[in-house]
Amino acid sequence: MLERTLSKTVQSISNGFPVILLTGPRQVGKTTLLKSLSNAKRKFVSLDDLEERKLAQTDPAGFLQKHKTPLIIDEVQYAPDLFPYIKIHIDSNKKNGEFWLTGSQKFHLMQGLQESLAGRVAILDLLGFSAFELNGKAKMHLPFLQNSKIHKKNHNVHSLYKAIWEGSFPRLLANKNKNREVFYRSYIQTYIQRDVKDFYQISDNLAFYNFLRAIAARTGNILNYADLARDINKDAKTVRIWLSILERSGLVKLLEPYYKNINKRMIKSPKIYFLDTGLASYLTGWDSPKTLEAGAMAGAMLETYAFIEILKSYWHNGKEVSIYFYRDSEHKEIDFLIESNGKLYPIEVKKTATPGLLDIKNFDSLQETGMEIGHGAVLCLRSDSIPIGKNVTAMPFIF
Repeated sequence: MLERTLSKTVQSISNGFPVILLTGPRQVGKTTLLKSLSNAKRKFVSLDDLEERKLAQTDPAGFLQKHKTPLIIDEVQYAPDLFPYIKIHIDSNKKNGEFWLTGSQKFHLMQGLQESLAGRVAILDLLGFSAFELNGKAKMHLPFLQNSKIHKKNHNVHSLYKAIWEGSFPRLLANKNKNREVFYRSYIQTYIQRDVKDFYQISDNLAFYNFLRAIAARTGNILNYADLARDINKDAKTVRIWLSILERSGLVKLLEPYYKNINKRMIKSPKIYFLDTGLASYLTGWDSPKTLEAGAMAGAMLETYAFIEILKSYWHNGKEVSIYFYRDSEHKEIDFLIESNGKLYPIEVKKTATPGLLDIKNFDSLQETGMEIGHGAVLCLRSDSIPIGKNVTAMPFIF
């Protein structure tokens, strides 16, 4: 198994919290990671097992009597009534590392956690393999920002789009003989049947599948709810409900525009990003890396890939990130802004090996925010890093 960046974070945090909840989409390796970190004393039970699920739902106290701690409970979203009993147990025993939980419906779990386990649970996010993990650099963290080490990487645009097209699901990447189309088709069928239908009682599978495809086609773009509703022949209320399901499942993330006034962020249209480019490529019908690279979505998929890797570089180190996009009244845009320690770090994504000053011309617009501007970056197809303009570095895309 490839080393996961989050491994040391799980072990460290487990020493300080009685409960860890590891969330993320299905099949990103949550269970595999926790099992790999377990010793012989830690037992494992999955609520995918219908008998165990029934016991956890109908007799949570009996479930915890049957399964002694330390314990891994997999897919805990099926039995949120366990949380008050977990609280009773940890308040009585006062031991850290007692429960490791996994869940693929993050926001579905939050209400029960906040009510029962506030201050007792650490919540960590896991996505598929990062570029660092696949390239044996699992300890790296955001190399395009200050005080970070840059590694030379010989690569080309074709290998980059191959990585984008394949995606990051461990089970698919670990088995080179696995049929990609069959994998993604099965993934979507399972997701719609087990998550969408079971949790949210949505019976129109075809309509939801068409909605998934419409969202995938918009990855990396500003979300227009009215256009989306028209395209799938549903009302705007349904679109918002279905979109919230995708967010709760960890399949997409909305990126808000940057404004110093937080209230303005809430009323402006966000960008939307799929959180696996392989799944998005499958849903939008690109049958090879070559067609994707040459197609109309090449730029949007490249930007999506960058966004996902930025998220992983934080989440897989147990950190949160304040990340936005920038667009002012004159329609000057910057792909990403990271806000950290009172500074804004601008990032542009370019499908070129020769970025120039024109690619960072909008960075000057940030002076109007009144914030201090940190070191900027242009993620591009270079094989090494070079300065570009003032306080900006052009650097290799695969980081």
